This record gives sequence, structure tokens and C-alpha cells, in this order.
Amino acid sequence: MLRLSFFISLMCLVRSDTDEECPSFTKLSFHSAVVGTGLNVKLMLYTRRNPTCAQAINSTALGNLNVTKKTTFIVHGFRPTGSPPVWIGDLVEGLLSVEDMNVVVVDWNRGATTVIYNHASNKTRKVAIVLKEFIDQMLAGEASLDDIYMIGVSLGAHIAGFVGKMYDGQLGRITGLDPAGPLFNGKPPEDRLDPGDAQFIDVIHSDIDALGYKEPLGNIDFYPNGGLDQPGCPQTILGGMQYFKCDHQRSVYLYLSSLRENCTITAYPCDSYRDYRNGKCVSCGTPQTQSCPILGYYADNWKDYLREKDPPMTKAFFDTAEEKPFCIYHYFVDIITWNKNIRRGSITIKLRDKAGSTTESKINHEPATFQKYHQVSLLARFNQDLDKVAAISLEFSTGSVIGPKYKLRILRMKLRSLAHPERPQLCRYDLVLMENVETVFQPILCSKLQM
Repeated sequence: MLRLSFFISLMCLVRSDTDEECPSFTKLSFHSAVVGTGLNVKLMLYTRRNPTCAQAINSTALGNLNVTKKTTFIVHGFRPTGSPPVWIGDLVEGLLSVEDMNVVVVDWNRGATTVIYNHASNKTRKVAIVLKEFIDQMLAGEASLDDIYMIGVSLGAHIAGFVGKMYDGQLGRITGLDPAGPLFNGKPPEDRLDPGDAQFIDVIHSDIDALGYKEPLGNIDFYPNGGLDQPGCPQTILGGMQYFKCDHQRSVYLYLSSLRENCTITAYPCDSYRDYRNGKCVSCGTPQTQSCPILGYYADNWKDYLREKDPPMTKAFFDTAEEKPFCIYHYFVDIITWNKNIRRGSITIKLRDKAGSTTESKINHEPATFQKYHQVSLLARFNQDLDKVAAISLEFSTGSVIGPKYKLRILRMKLRSLAHPERPQLCRYDLVLMENVETVFQPILCSKLQM
């Protein structure tokens, strides 16, 4: 009996120690959101030594934080139901997988949890002050502002901006993941995230017509799918809560995809989404030594190049797939026609490899204009990147339900990969497309004279 009593006491002690050693993100109920919560900021440290078991830290106890390494702060936003962000664990794991760093989760759920959005918004500067006090202690321990990286989601992006302002823009980097728009749209720079708040700022705008901020806020501002409706998100209120938050959250999941080796999302600096879709910006306007910007963690590869611009800011656009990891593969479809009359319409192109895998791109965002002996270059976006294409199909459509069916007489079609320009370009000569009829053919290598 004595042994049993001792064993139970030991188990309780172990459990108590575990709870104390591995603090978790604050979980609150919807009731808490209704009655409101006072602000309390918890800081939880993760490193490669403790990747799954957080260590509670604060401005008087830095714990195992190594000030000689990069420190990345993750700052969440508004929490209308009190639940922890579902992406926190994946983001911590992903960051630690790509670099040996300190990852500090900033848990201000007590304060962010409320059904009244402006109550949470009003606490953002107070959260920033807490973080300033903590970073001051890091600096006293000989940390460098160059090594401070803040990832802010929604309201968290503006919190990161407020911290950056208190250090006169000397923080190493801020990433804003769909910075909050309501109550911040139209505000002056001192009241929101601003390009001067850090040495480098990259922003992903995924919900500019609702919860996100529309205008540029960083050195490079990424607009997936134009920053509006994200593929795979519900288009009607029948989608429930996902209808309201899916577009907004997509910025986080796109960033997460950059931490995985199987997906590198390339973006294209451009004046507008329309120009990008029309293939006007795929060269990135850079010298041959500089590749196009990459979304997410490695976006700062463009830092030095942007410094040469005046002002050092640019907008970049790209499209995504509906599902993780969201990568899209870009090709140009160059078409020269010999119709006597002008034809306007859209093209659907399908690719198939020898194994039977297929991928399709509908180039129908706006009608293309085909004139005799004029080359039209259409930007095609595929969910898969087929290395060796065995068959191609083309379908031409004017979009007209009634009326005559037209033919598109193709003198030459050429397919070329943007992601892999070294790949052989594929061609087909002398082809006639009947409207709304899929025409399948085997491509051949383009003549060197045509390259």
C-alpha cells in the first residue's frame, strides 16, 4: 500500500513538472470571447533542443534562448472564439527545420479573445511594449537587432510594425501575413505596419476585399491570385466559418509551403494582376544573375536587389493551386495563326506524359486576340510540372453559346517552361482547331531556327 501511495505521488509530481515545463498556448472558451478578456502576454520558446516542449520565458528570464542565434517571433491576431491558432505547431516545426534558431510564440490570446474586434485591436500597442521589454533584455545580453525576425499574422503584423518603430526600423525583418485591414485601412504609417519598420519587410495579401489590408505595406508585397478569392476557399456563406476566414488564413498556409522542400512559389513583380495574367511581367525586370522573388521564408533573397530601387518597394503577383502545397508551374504557349479574319477567344491546354499523368490550364481570364501572322504569348498555369510531355491537346472557344462555330488556324504553337528554361521547347505546326473541340497531338522539338 505504501508502494502504491508512493507511485501515485511520483506520477502526480511528474505530471506537474510536465505541465510546468511544457506550457501550451492559452485555450479559452467562446464564453470568454463574449465577456471579453484582459491582456496577458505569454512568451514560449522553442529551439532544436526543445522543438515540441515549450519553455516559458519573459523579460526577466530568457531561459535557453541563445542570443547569438536568429530569434523569430510568431505573433497571432484576433481570436473571436478563444481557440488556439491551428497553424502554430506547424509553423514552429517548419521554422526549426530550415534553420537552427530561437522561435518565440507570442501568446496574447488573453486580450485577442473577444467578439468585439476593436477591443482586440486596441491592445496591439500594449503587446508591442511587452515585446520591446523582452527584446531590450536580449540586447543587454549582446543580441543583435539584425537577428530579430518577426512574423505577424493579421493584427500581429501591425504589432510587429509597432515593435519595429520603437527600434527606428532597425529590426532585421518583419513578415506580415495578411495584415489586418479593418480599423487600419487608410491609417497613417505611425498607426500601422509600414515599410520603414524593419530592414526588410515582406507581406502576403490574401484577403484584400475583406479582413486584409489592400495597399502595399512592405518592401515586397505579394498578392496571391490578385489578393482576392483564393482557390479552394468557399465562395458562399454555405461554407460556414471557412467562408469568412479561409482567404485570410491562406497567407499563413502559403508561407508554410515555403518551409517545405517540395514547393517553391515564384512570384512576378508587376504593376497589376491583370498584367501578370497576360504574361507581361515574367522576366521580373532583373539582370540574368537575379532570379524572380520567392514567396515566404526566402523572400529576403531579394533584399539587396530591392535596396537598389528608389523607393525600395515592389508588388509581386502569382497564382496558386487549390490544395497544399499550392504550387503552380508556369509555361508560355506561343501561338501564331493564319486566319484571314481576327479571332477572339480562350484556349484550354492539356499536357500528358508517358506515364499517363495529365494537367490542364484554362487561359480564359480575358479573350485573347489572334491576328494573322502575329504571335500571341499566353501564360499557362499548371498544377503539375510534367518533365517529359508526350501529348498536348488544345481547345479554342469564343464563349458563344449560339451562332456559328469558328476555326482557329495555327501556323505554329510553341510550349516553353518558365521554371525550367533549359528544357527543350515543344512545337506543332499547321494545325486547325474547331471551336469547342479538343484536338490532341504529339509535339515535336522546335526547329532551332524557331527558338
